[in-house]
Amino acid sequence: MMMFVACHDTAAEEPAFGPTPNDPAKVVGPDQCAKCHQAEVGQWMRTPHFATFDSLHRRPEAKQIADRLGLRSIKRNDMCVRCHYTQQDQGGRTRITAGISCESCHGAAADWIAVHADYGGENVTKDAESAEHRRQRLEQSIAHGMNNPHNVYLIAKQCYNCHTVPNESLVNVGGHVAGSEEFDFVAWSQGMVRHNFLRTGGSANAESTPAQTRVMFVVGVMTDLEYSLRATAVATEKAPFGVASAQRAVRMKRRLIEIQRLISDPRVKIALDGVATVELRANNSAALLAAAEKVGRAAFVFAEQADGNALAAIDPFLPRPNQYKN
Repeated sequence: MMMFVACHDTAAEEPAFGPTPNDPAKVVGPDQCAKCHQAEVGQWMRTPHFATFDSLHRRPEAKQIADRLGLRSIKRNDMCVRCHYTQQDQGGRTRITAGISCESCHGAAADWIAVHADYGGENVTKDAESAEHRRQRLEQSIAHGMNNPHNVYLIAKQCYNCHTVPNESLVNVGGHVAGSEEFDFVAWSQGMVRHNFLRTGGSANAESTPAQTRVMFVVGVMTDLEYSLRATAVATEKAPFGVASAQRAVRMKRRLIEIQRLISDPRVKIALDGVATVELRANNSAALLAAAEKVGRAAFVFAEQADGNALAAIDPFLPRPNQYKN
């Protein structure tokens, strides 16, 4: 059984965790994305990810957190900016230009946007692009920094980088919640933030199939477990952040065990073996991070290989459409 043990190690350094900020000089902004993805950007503009640009700094609870941490401006502090805003270089100055935007999840686009938009020549349209050119285009775009949802684990990571709060003092001192406790990868990705117009050629915001949502659900649980372990590895004391992170890891491990009982999947077994004996305690960061790495690798492979049609046994666990985040 995993439990949180209060220990102290003054020599321990806080391991890297959380989103890696984009280089503002390489951010092109959502207006550039909208040139080809108008429907997707239109959907984004109806979400809290868009609205946070104008609303977050006005919320009383946000101001209270900033005051406790001694922050003068939410929009001028990396602790807040890295999860809540998009920074862009404008005339040599770094400015906040959007909330959580396209490049927050898909990566700063300056190095790959031209490749991504080239369908095989100046006059070749997307509909006329060959399958081989599309494959090469995606490979080159990814090689230049684009985070492409071809592997759903890579998208889940982007979500949990922020929805599992990556900073101990933000919670223990600032009073910020220790992650989105009710966060479910399927429910939150298939609700208002869904912008899947690619499958329909832009005509509709396509819903994922049952087979796809089954894979997403298992990947979400595995990724949640991975990032709960990473959060616990950051903790230095038995306080709200560390306790909540450890408790979340326990819940995700139990859920993954329940899933494994139904599907008996070798990749899930690898993840569970990786956390079988790890201790959730404050000075155990090396072991916790090693376990997190094993879970993450297993989640990536599961996302690549799993056949959702063979996972119907987990359907009772999946959120229903009326439970999606809207």
